[in-house]
Amino acid sequence: MSALDYDTTGLGPEYEVELTVLTLPQRSNAISTKLSSILSTSFVDADIREALRTLDERETQNTPETRRGLRLDAQKEVIERNGDIIKDFGHVAERLKRIGSTIDSLNRCCEDLRQHVAIAHRETGPVLEEATSLFRRKQETETKKQLLDAFVEHFVVSDDDLEALILPNTPVDDRFFANLPRLKRVHKDCQVLLGSENQQLGLDLMDKSSRDLNTAFQKLYRWIQKEFRNLNLENPQMNASIRRSLRVLAERPTIFQSCLDFFAESRERNLSDSFYAALTGTTSNSVAEDLTTKPIEYNAHEPLRFVGDLLAWTHSATVSERESLEVLFISEGDEIAKGIRAGIESEPWSQENEEAFDGRKSLEQLVNRDLAGVARALRQRVEQVIQSDEDPVLAYQIANLIDFYRVTFDRLLGPNSSVLLTLSTLQQSALRQYRTTMQEHVNAVVANVPKISPDLNVPEFLSEALDRLKALMKSYDSSLAPEESRDTGFMPVLSESLNPYLDVCENMASKSEEPSQTIFIVNCFLAAKSCLSQFNFTSERVADIEETIDDYMSKLVEYQHAFFLHMSGVHPLLAALAPLEDDDEDLERISGLEPFQKQALSDASQTLDDFLPSALMDAMENLRLLKNSRMAEDVTAEAVNLFCEDFQFVERKLIDVDALYARGDHEIDDASEKMEKTSFRALFPRTSGEIRVLLS
Repeated sequence: MSALDYDTTGLGPEYEVELTVLTLPQRSNAISTKLSSILSTSFVDADIREALRTLDERETQNTPETRRGLRLDAQKEVIERNGDIIKDFGHVAERLKRIGSTIDSLNRCCEDLRQHVAIAHRETGPVLEEATSLFRRKQETETKKQLLDAFVEHFVVSDDDLEALILPNTPVDDRFFANLPRLKRVHKDCQVLLGSENQQLGLDLMDKSSRDLNTAFQKLYRWIQKEFRNLNLENPQMNASIRRSLRVLAERPTIFQSCLDFFAESRERNLSDSFYAALTGTTSNSVAEDLTTKPIEYNAHEPLRFVGDLLAWTHSATVSERESLEVLFISEGDEIAKGIRAGIESEPWSQENEEAFDGRKSLEQLVNRDLAGVARALRQRVEQVIQSDEDPVLAYQIANLIDFYRVTFDRLLGPNSSVLLTLSTLQQSALRQYRTTMQEHVNAVVANVPKISPDLNVPEFLSEALDRLKALMKSYDSSLAPEESRDTGFMPVLSESLNPYLDVCENMASKSEEPSQTIFIVNCFLAAKSCLSQFNFTSERVADIEETIDDYMSKLVEYQHAFFLHMSGVHPLLAALAPLEDDDEDLERISGLEPFQKQALSDASQTLDDFLPSALMDAMENLRLLKNSRMAEDVTAEAVNLFCEDFQFVERKLIDVDALYARGDHEIDDASEKMEKTSFRALFPRTSGEIRVLLS
């Protein structure tokens, strides 16, 4: 049974007692109040629900007796539980008493220990104070010792190391280069000491380190000078030691520049001696050299080869010198530049007008100075060769050869090289010699103009000029002239070496008769064209010559045309018909013209018949001295075509006149009566078709 099933009829004995003492109205009110209280109780309340749940768990029977004793049972149970709790708390109190007695015992022991500790402190206090003072003094002493050791290690260079740096009889070796950075660091760090209270120590150390550094750099400078005197650029081991020395010496720009000046002077002497040895086979002291090749002077009888050998040796020496100095000065990157910048900072007085160090530019300047002596000797030798020969071809070939090396040296040493300036001067000298000798040849031809040969061949002076021109063009073709300016670059040379001779040929031809005059000029121009056509860079001049030849060929066509007209007897007929028009009036006038009279017209027809069988051969005979037979045939063919057109014009006029008389619508005069029985075509029967066949 659930707690919700209990009714309110049985309220227990206490309620019954109360009801007996109350009056009836009061009893009714109390019961109502009690019932209202019970009925208004909400079972949603957690306490009520928990109480009811506990009542269910007790499994109490819902009987009047149980209901009446429910309260008493609950109170009894609560009392029993409280008694158990009190009994447990009694056990806890007893344990706490034991703990209290234990704590009291511990407190007494701690007090005894505290007293013993205080006594020990009073007895050991002076000893501890003395030990602490000694330990502090020990730490201060150790700190001072460490500072002193660090100072000595950092600011003091040992006597042995210092001797390796400054004594002149000690070698410049790895030990020297290992100690020098330390000395420089000591000198630099002395500035820190100058900021301390005791500046005298910093001043003394800086003064000493400065003197030692200067002495060390002077020792290094003298050692490098000594090595430069006997420097073998092919020895990699020596190059390595000198490279390291130069990197260190660069920190003193003034000394470094003096070292470079000494090196340049030494290398200039060595290269000049090498040039002289290669040239003559002996040194400047007349000591024979053990050369694996013949001296260059052995080829002095071949000027072009001699100059080429000189330039080739100079180029080879320049390349070797540049490569060696590149390894010596800039193979380690910008270490020398860094050293020079550091040196400029240490020498403020040298910063004015000081440009940033450019390794490549400095290398080119140094090589240029080294080759100054070679350039002077080269200029002297080559100028002797240029001035001693009067062949314009040789002078031009030398100029082109020099230009080839000039371009090469421009790429190798830059535009400001003394060698490049020397080569430019030599090239101008060779070109002047070429122009001078060429003008002398022209003047010699003009002074003694020969006569035209009977076979109208090219004159000997023009053949020689074309041979020279061909050699000039071969030389120019092998040069390094830019592709875009090759045509214009050779034009001045072409004008100087060809045009004057062609002008002389035209002057020679002006004294001859046609067609020899034109044939001779055409032969000369054909020879010039044949010579120029072998090279591409003369295409513009070849085109001009072709136009000139075409103009002269037109003159030959006119001559051949006139030859056909006069030799065939057609010219009088054509001249008489030229001013007439095609109207009937002018046609009537033809019969009265002198060339068209019966006898004259018959004679013209007979002349034409006699001329036609050998006309073509006779015409070709006129041009037999023209060196190009194909051109002669073309000229004759064009002249034949013009002649046939003229003959066709005469033929058409004669036919028109016969047709006019055949119509009978004209006035017959005396002249026409004479022609009454014979027409023009009967007297002059040849047709233009027959003419073309016979002359084809």
